[in-house]
Amino acid sequence: MKKFLLTAVAVFVTLSSAFAQFDVGEPVKWKSQIEEVEPGVYEVQVVAKIEEGWHTYGLGPYEGGPNPTVLTVGGEGVELVGEPYIKKGGRKVMDETFGMEIELVENGDVLARKIKLGPGAAGKISVLVEYQACTNGSCVAPQESEMSLTMPSQAEVAQEKKSSGSIWGFILEAIGWGLLALLTPCVFPMIPMTVSFFLKQNEKNPAKGKFFAFLYGISIVLIYTIPIAVIILLTRIIGGENMAADIFNWIATSWINVLFFLIFVVFALSFFGAFEITLPSSMVNKADNKSNRGGMIGVFFMALTLVLVSFSCTGPIVGSAIIKSMQGEIMTPIIVMLVFSIVFAIPFTIFAFAPSLLKKLPKSGGWLNSVKVVLGFIELALGLKFLSVADQTYHWGILDREVYLAFWIVIAGLLGMYLLGKLRFKYDSPSDHVGVGRLILAIITFAFMVYMIPGMWGAPLKALSGYLPPIQTQDFVVAHTSGSAVGTYSPSSAPANAVVPDRKYSDKLHLPHGLVGYFTFDEALKASREQGKPIFFDFTGHGCVNCREMEARVWSDPKVLQMLRDDFVICSLYGDDKMDVMPEDYLTLEDGTVLKGMGKINSRFVMEKFKANAQPFYLVLDSDGNPLVDPMGYNLNVDNYVAFLKKGLEAFGK
Repeated sequence: MKKFLLTAVAVFVTLSSAFAQFDVGEPVKWKSQIEEVEPGVYEVQVVAKIEEGWHTYGLGPYEGGPNPTVLTVGGEGVELVGEPYIKKGGRKVMDETFGMEIELVENGDVLARKIKLGPGAAGKISVLVEYQACTNGSCVAPQESEMSLTMPSQAEVAQEKKSSGSIWGFILEAIGWGLLALLTPCVFPMIPMTVSFFLKQNEKNPAKGKFFAFLYGISIVLIYTIPIAVIILLTRIIGGENMAADIFNWIATSWINVLFFLIFVVFALSFFGAFEITLPSSMVNKADNKSNRGGMIGVFFMALTLVLVSFSCTGPIVGSAIIKSMQGEIMTPIIVMLVFSIVFAIPFTIFAFAPSLLKKLPKSGGWLNSVKVVLGFIELALGLKFLSVADQTYHWGILDREVYLAFWIVIAGLLGMYLLGKLRFKYDSPSDHVGVGRLILAIITFAFMVYMIPGMWGAPLKALSGYLPPIQTQDFVVAHTSGSAVGTYSPSSAPANAVVPDRKYSDKLHLPHGLVGYFTFDEALKASREQGKPIFFDFTGHGCVNCREMEARVWSDPKVLQMLRDDFVICSLYGDDKMDVMPEDYLTLEDGTVLKGMGKINSRFVMEKFKANAQPFYLVLDSDGNPLVDPMGYNLNVDNYVAFLKKGLEAFGK
């Protein structure tokens, strides 16, 4: 009888305790949501809303341990991709009761599972979460939470993609990209090359000169379109969509820029009269014997030179066009490149026709040679841009900003002296006076030279920011009246309360305007969590002209600079840097390939995480690396940029 009473009391106490636990209400609630993370792949997410002091357990399994949380996703036509995982949170602790390490799911944590929509998928997606809530060693009985999500049918998804990725929309964007490419600085030097080349063609035979001009335009289109069509087809079969972006990035930023620089120097020396650039005599003889075949070959190689040289600026634009259009059909990116190349080629075809018009102008001595010499100076100056790109990406340190400016100042001075007749070249005609036109050009040239001189001591020279090496490469600067230097970062240029952290790769990479930031994503995430600040994400490149313009014209604005310095953790990732990262930062691909180069790793990361390849590319992220606002690219409107940053801060504070 006594034993029975003790048993009854124990049962009563146990039941009372259980009922007391259930009486706490619902300490755990779940909210489900879904988003498309890549074409055709969706991520089902369940967000935990848990009262303070309570938790559930991770996904486990925990053999001989607590009840794990189980996430089940199903529905008609739903195909599961991989296993469930904790997308956000998941604090690991050592549990002495069970004698094992367990994972706790707490308030705000997110569980997720990826799915695909198979044939006939439509209607509802069922979401079931099985869990047990615990606090201070006490737990309620295991519970379930059922939810459902509405998904469009496969036909509706296809229709949505078709409407958003209309071929006509891509064509209009390709036209815009083609026009934008014509405004890039790498393209400008090819205009005098084109004029000089076709001057010779027209002198021999005006009719054939016009035909060659037409052939020149066709060659540009074919050189752009055919290789890219082959690349697209091969990458989709072999290496996926990222391979094309890697190829374009290599062309735009690798050592091949040194070759482009040498090409410009050779052309400049030819313009100065050092030698004539002609095809080999054997090729010329074959041309005479086989209906001018050599002439057409020369036109083709002229077009090839234009495409290769301009790739340093058009590469990122072309890459963005292909990546964006690859979300549609296989033929779409090929059509996009065809339209892009036609728009890009039309002005150069017109320039190729222009020399025939020059023949109708009255003779005026050696004025045509003077034009060539002036163009030679321009070629020499702009060719330095290519050497600078290679210098920055490989960290050679041979063409820092003040060295670059010194060359430009000297070149501008010599050009001014030439225009005034104080400097003559081999084929120049003697002149006893200076014309009004040459005088005006000389004044402009010397004014340009004077404008650049303060840059030797750190003046920003915003009008040239896209052409010059980054200001942080300046070896010596003069402090502004505000008390902050504009050169490379140093403790004296930072705010008095600034903390200078030990950051990876900061010995070679620097931010402008004395800003302090990180050059790895993981370090930025850690700093964001520690400081409670959002991340200002900057995908940039040493060879990115527009990036330098944004830094010089927008980041330098007091409002923008103050926000970047005080309100954000800055993360700048370079997509074209050639240095090898530390072993712990290597990236191993699914096929076992190990990426060691910083540029390749960063480009692959940005492509896979943010589906972007263009530079500059700006985002505001939370402390888990999730975008808070829509991205921003090249935009010189300071007010728009301030609004973008403020919107990100407001979203982070919610």
